[in-house]
Amino acid sequence: MNDLTFSGLSRRGFLKASAAVGGGLLISFSLPGLMGDAQAAEGEFSPNAYIRIDRSGKVFFIIQPVEMGQGTYTSMPALIAEELEISLDQVVIEHAPADDKRYANPMLGFQVTGGSTSVPANWKPLRQAGATARVLLVTAAAQQWSVPVESCQAVNGAVVHAESGRKLGYGELVDAAAKLPVPGEVPLKDPSRFTLIGTPAKRTDSPDKVRGKAKFGIDARPEGVKVAALTICPVIGGTLAEVDDAPAMAVKGVHKVVRTKDAVAVIADHTGAARKGLAALSIKWNEGANAKVSSAELLKNIEEASRGEGVQARAEGDVQAAMGKAAKKVEVTYQVPFLAHACMEPVNCTAHVRKDGCDLWLGIQVPARAKTLAAQLTGLPEESVQVHNHLLGGGFGRRLETDFVGHALEVAKQVDYPVKVIYSREEDTRHSTLRPFHYNHLAAGLDEQGRPIAWTHKVTGGSIIARWAPARFTNGIDGDAVRDACGPYGFPNLAVHYVRHEPPKGITPAFWRGVGHTQNAFMVEGFMDELAAMNKVDPFSYRYPLLEKHPRALKVLETLREKSGWDSPLPAGHGRGLALTYCFSTYAAQVAEVSVDASGAVKVHKVTCVVDCGIPINPDSVVAQMQGGTVFGLTAALYGNITYKDGRVEQGNFDSYRMLRINEVPPIETHIINSGESPGGLGEVSTVVIAPAVVNAIFAATGKRLRSLPIDPQQLRQA
Repeated sequence: MNDLTFSGLSRRGFLKASAAVGGGLLISFSLPGLMGDAQAAEGEFSPNAYIRIDRSGKVFFIIQPVEMGQGTYTSMPALIAEELEISLDQVVIEHAPADDKRYANPMLGFQVTGGSTSVPANWKPLRQAGATARVLLVTAAAQQWSVPVESCQAVNGAVVHAESGRKLGYGELVDAAAKLPVPGEVPLKDPSRFTLIGTPAKRTDSPDKVRGKAKFGIDARPEGVKVAALTICPVIGGTLAEVDDAPAMAVKGVHKVVRTKDAVAVIADHTGAARKGLAALSIKWNEGANAKVSSAELLKNIEEASRGEGVQARAEGDVQAAMGKAAKKVEVTYQVPFLAHACMEPVNCTAHVRKDGCDLWLGIQVPARAKTLAAQLTGLPEESVQVHNHLLGGGFGRRLETDFVGHALEVAKQVDYPVKVIYSREEDTRHSTLRPFHYNHLAAGLDEQGRPIAWTHKVTGGSIIARWAPARFTNGIDGDAVRDACGPYGFPNLAVHYVRHEPPKGITPAFWRGVGHTQNAFMVEGFMDELAAMNKVDPFSYRYPLLEKHPRALKVLETLREKSGWDSPLPAGHGRGLALTYCFSTYAAQVAEVSVDASGAVKVHKVTCVVDCGIPINPDSVVAQMQGGTVFGLTAALYGNITYKDGRVEQGNFDSYRMLRINEVPPIETHIINSGESPGGLGEVSTVVIAPAVVNAIFAATGKRLRSLPIDPQQLRQA
């Protein structure tokens, strides 16, 4: 879906203008599908977001999406500024409070930053709000000068009347503009007239980050705060048996040892004392039913489950008949492991629980969910809970969860001062929510020319949707799990099935940067490469006939072939691999160039990206997103794997859960195609394609086909 349909919502219902408290112009707007609910619940207009212009001419924007490195604080204001004819530095960001009704993501229906939806969801609403404010200001100036409106023009935060040379700044017009009726129809700029959208812009959040002034959740320091170091039962699903406080209490600066059902926390004046006190404790755990869980057992169980038929998620044509007529049938199995998120800022939450209220200081993608959880755990009404959301030092889906908020609240309920609970890197890795372990069966029926006339893909794994958004888990199908199960390709006969297989309780399937696309694109693009190689057809050429309904995809591939030098000679031992995706309404493809040494070590020499995300709001951000997602996905492809032994996660810090090192990062070249379509999402796209591109390049270089991740040097080692 490239565009949003706002059914049942009039322009006047969407936008309202009024005088701001203390003077000024307030433009408020309701986003689709929620205004009616808010009116019914509250009996009055309850906007989702606001533009406020004060008498100084400053534009204040309350923003719904949180900033976690994806450039939201630059792209969202640009949409307003473009139509309002102001520069980015004239927009002041104010983050939205926790409120599912007023600040919901219009594509998802509740307050959340995720799914690469921030730009697609706000593309039209924010531009309409900016345009309406501009029209009101221009009208106010025209009336004051007694001249026709069409003779006035908004220019850089002011209204000018060229004929007379008069000029009034927005701040001088806001009181008059606030008294005007909202126009019934406000034209938006034609893209040919854009001055901000589509041009490079410096990130508005970067200066404070460079200077160390930016505030993340881990930086919160409310008055009287103390710090807690936490350890959770190392066995998944285990509980606390007993602990002696004395060794921790003997450490200078330690105030209290706190017990919860499955964890122990030591509260101290500072992190050093809290960590030292925690290390001094001898803790006994009830390991429970999962004490013997191992990765070998998990693989055996999911492999057995994958033999089931599952639930049909998609069907086109007659697969059975086509398979029966096929000249050749090819069947393969692919698998991907559990993955943690490894945010640079470990999850943390500062909580202050009182009899009359509760405050939370943190960085989270779902602030309203944190608020609801706090109310549930404290017994307070939601209106007594305040969520102070901060910048996120990496989200990637980990901060779509509230488990770390729950731990902080359970600790804070036992003291009468604010307490900051910070997971260590080890706790963060071993108790992360995880991208699911998937074990998938794919099959293709080929005609005499080797073209696929039938395609089946059976997805087996745990369901994120059933836990995280149960209302969307319908007919036994997890929509995220089967995303990209056939790529963007047009197969005449197609069947996709889903087998739900949950891991032991305590292992939590969760969203990860790229979500279901990262699993299935690896498998689909790998299998497509296998079919092309089997039939001795160039990987680009093999895909072209299957993309007739996707001209944008064809252009992406044609551009990539040229920009990557696909047809040029390679050094001995090198190989190139291709992968394509259509996800989050964006087309993207990559070519990776790799080599493999005698020990099986893989070196990625270069990655070339071509992306069509519609109109790019900020091309610099597009490049940054493609680079960041590529590094994130390449890290996972080479090293990412959460494994279990005796019910425990074996990985801890970055020594055992490797990150890509700076000397391992290849040159990443990005080319942007501006198709003129409404913008698609971008934050997760390159994470989707890098793994299959690299694995396909490994095959080109070595002739060895990998169908599982992470890449195992043992399989590539030369005898």
